[in-house]
Amino acid sequence: MYATDRCQELAHPDMANFAVSVFILVGILVSYLPQHYKIISRRSSRGLSPMFVLLGTVSGTASIANILTLPESTRDMGCCREIGGFPCAAALLGIAQIGVQWSCFFMIKLLFLIFFPHPSDSDDTESGQHDASAPTWKEAIMVLTLSMTFFVFVLFGSVIFVYGAPDHIRSWANFLGLLGSAFATVQYIPQILTTWRLQEVGSLSIPMMCLQTPGSALFAASLAVRLGPAGWSAWGIFILTGALQGCLLTMCLWFVWRDRKIAKASNGHVGNGNGISHPAGDEGSEQTPLLGNER
Repeated sequence: MYATDRCQELAHPDMANFAVSVFILVGILVSYLPQHYKIISRRSSRGLSPMFVLLGTVSGTASIANILTLPESTRDMGCCREIGGFPCAAALLGIAQIGVQWSCFFMIKLLFLIFFPHPSDSDDTESGQHDASAPTWKEAIMVLTLSMTFFVFVLFGSVIFVYGAPDHIRSWANFLGLLGSAFATVQYIPQILTTWRLQEVGSLSIPMMCLQTPGSALFAASLAVRLGPAGWSAWGIFILTGALQGCLLTMCLWFVWRDRKIAKASNGHVGNGNGISHPAGDEGSEQTPLLGNER
């Protein structure tokens, strides 16, 4: 016999909601793959704003800590002791969705650092030239340091509230949700500014944004159904990020359209959406985006 009505409800999952939740989970993973691939294939993180990467990482950390510490989530996890394995997995899909999203953005941060040009590897340094719009290695180290510091802060803070002050755990969870929403609200602003300044798409993935912009609304709706109005701090963040990402996507699509329009009037040159055009049939080497910005 189930201890609570909630556990009894979770023991009989809605298959339609389960199918939608699984679809969203897979969609989150698939949507990030084009961004991972583009950075790896270009062997460059040019075009990505260090502040965008930092804010996205700490926002994701706050979001996963928020949903893990929400009383509704801990209640559902507690029901796993009473219900079967499949109902338990269905009940925790909302947590898994945010966990996958956090992991995927963490991978973006990792690739950003791996393919960030070191000063010693830069041809511009040897020739005495320097791209003033390019981020410095100091900024990359700042991204790593601050994101890890925030992770430690959230981890220890959550442990303290869960075991030392459980009566205030909802306030802590809501604080994390508000913090994550605040970071998410400004996350795309430095990236929008960077993309506008460079006048190119760079290492940003348009397919990723095409998938994620409408996906954010679907994801938020799924979480809202699971957590209800009381879980606003968990699903509200995705409405904000979706709207801002839509603005960035619109800008990138305009750059691609602009480059193609210019290419048609420039003797058969092909615009690649990265602010650089090449003769027809010549796509340029992998290093082209790193060595030159013709604007």
